[in-house]
Amino acid sequence: MKMEEEILKHGLMIKRSLNKKIYTPINYRQRWFTLTRKFLIYYDTENEEKRKERGRIELELVHTVEVAIIAGNTEENRPQGISYPFQIGYQESGQDYILYVLAPTEKDRTEWIWAVRLACRFNKCLRGRYHPAIWNGKKWTCCKSSTRSTLGCENSSTWIAFVEESETNKENRIASAQSSPIMPGGTTPGTPSSKQKEKSSVIRSKVVVALYNYKAIEPGDLSLEKNAEYEVIDDSQEHWWKVRDAQGNIGFIPSNYVKEKELLGLQQYDWYVNDMSRQRSESLLKQEDKEGCFVVRNSSTKGLYTLSLYTKNPHPHVKHYHIKQNSKGEYYLSEKHCCASIPDLINYHRHNSGGLASRLKASPCDRSVPATAGLSHDKWEIDPQELMLLEELGSGQFGVVRRGKWRGSIDVAVKMMKEGTMSEDDFIEEAKVMTKLQHTNLVQLYGVCSKNRPIFIVTEYMRHGSLLNYLRRHEQSLVSNQGLLLDMCIQVCKGMAYLERHNYIHRDLAARNCLVGSENTVKVADFGLARYVLDDQYTSSGGSKFPIKWAPPEVLNYTRFSSKSDIWAYGVLMWEVFTCGKMPYGRLKNAEVVERVQKGLILERPKNCYKEVYDIMRKCWSPVPENRPSFRVLKEQLISVAQGLLVD
Repeated sequence: MKMEEEILKHGLMIKRSLNKKIYTPINYRQRWFTLTRKFLIYYDTENEEKRKERGRIELELVHTVEVAIIAGNTEENRPQGISYPFQIGYQESGQDYILYVLAPTEKDRTEWIWAVRLACRFNKCLRGRYHPAIWNGKKWTCCKSSTRSTLGCENSSTWIAFVEESETNKENRIASAQSSPIMPGGTTPGTPSSKQKEKSSVIRSKVVVALYNYKAIEPGDLSLEKNAEYEVIDDSQEHWWKVRDAQGNIGFIPSNYVKEKELLGLQQYDWYVNDMSRQRSESLLKQEDKEGCFVVRNSSTKGLYTLSLYTKNPHPHVKHYHIKQNSKGEYYLSEKHCCASIPDLINYHRHNSGGLASRLKASPCDRSVPATAGLSHDKWEIDPQELMLLEELGSGQFGVVRRGKWRGSIDVAVKMMKEGTMSEDDFIEEAKVMTKLQHTNLVQLYGVCSKNRPIFIVTEYMRHGSLLNYLRRHEQSLVSNQGLLLDMCIQVCKGMAYLERHNYIHRDLAARNCLVGSENTVKVADFGLARYVLDDQYTSSGGSKFPIKWAPPEVLNYTRFSSKSDIWAYGVLMWEVFTCGKMPYGRLKNAEVVERVQKGLILERPKNCYKEVYDIMRKCWSPVPENRPSFRVLKEQLISVAQGLLVD
């Protein structure tokens, strides 16, 4: 089976400099290109032992793959005698870039365009127009437009042929391309038009594989059986897709429970934990406490993988091994034992330690089942009769929270709202939208019970409760594990970056409003809820219920909430994490805290906290809101700190 990390194509080509900075000179360099299912990577040489990676493009960000025009007299440094350029357009950090590549022959160019398009054919960002010629620093040389961001002047070629084309007719297509020059847009003279092709084409349906079991409860939904295949009929909605099973039954399924068959890769294996951090993998394996227990995860170096293995020899600890590749594309942990794929490598080391601390014996457990966006397709109003209320989990500003079971099978948390504490009608309307917010680091809102009073808010259940209490309960083991504490901060930051992208302001971000689930997963809870509170004391700086110690100057002075006020609160949350749940500003009264903040005095550096981490906290506490970084930038900085301080 072809794996996600398999090398699809490689070869020597000429790369034109990307010129991300305006004043850098244009140059052309010979590079060794490698195409995998996830990346197009280029190196300084084809010699695997000596080569250095010079750059990579994440394929899911690609929006254009077309023939390019780079006229011979336009650039002095262009190599002579190589006249088969093509372009790969992509977006990175919100900016558009174009990689221009010169293939040695027309056949090579055609094959590379075909291979990259095939890998990118399901991208959601594909564009219908492009510029066939280069931007010369002042204008597009094709249409003479002087605006770099202007819409392309040529129609892109249809990608339908690439979706449906099989390996068997690939050779015929290449042979045809050699005898007929490719025109801008990827078509050849005398070939049928896009419309003619579409009429005669039958587009291959999308097939997905279930990663988890799913039991349909509501009419119209469909049950999933792990590892079974399903044909997608309608994927126009983000979170619920209509599919057909092998027996012909049709219904809705949660889209985050399946993966496209062609892109499945390692996700079909229980031992693969995707982006789980080093710290969380160590914690998970230590909890399991079994010799030879292991997981495979994405390395901090993009495109690579790490095997994390628990051993008790000579004492209980976790060892981390990079999974490497040789020049033949084979995978190995020890060069003496190479395999064609990562699953083959895992299977080999199940029977032979082969230089590892222990033979691989078992993965910890089945992966945690993700929360769905709502308990069923298009369901956000929940019948309270279907809820079995169990023990109390806590109480707070809004009311009591209890653990519950929906229809006797799904664990939920039920927040029973005190009457008169919130603007109910406004919140109920908002709840319809909030059920569609879905992220690994956000507590999923399943729906509301709004027909009776008090209102119930039904959310995902998080077994370890609030982050604040978790930090205090486990202070002894956590205080020395700065890496795990940093990972908790990164998880919260990822959830907040998602809210920021969707223009949501939390207004009450703090450790008490984050929850901890299995595998040390941390999620942000109660986002946006503070907007609907009717208690004036909660939203004015004069009242004792207002979260003074998490508030920036503009909130204390003018009650101005924004994503930048959330950034300030996030800095305080980081301080809470690295002190294992201490109260910010100690025993100072609220009035004293306000005075300190207005004078520009900030919280001191927690004991044992990395200086690099405290520096990021300080950035969050800039007195000028505009000078505080975004959550997206914060996330990148924290991940960079983690990579620099912790060996993967």
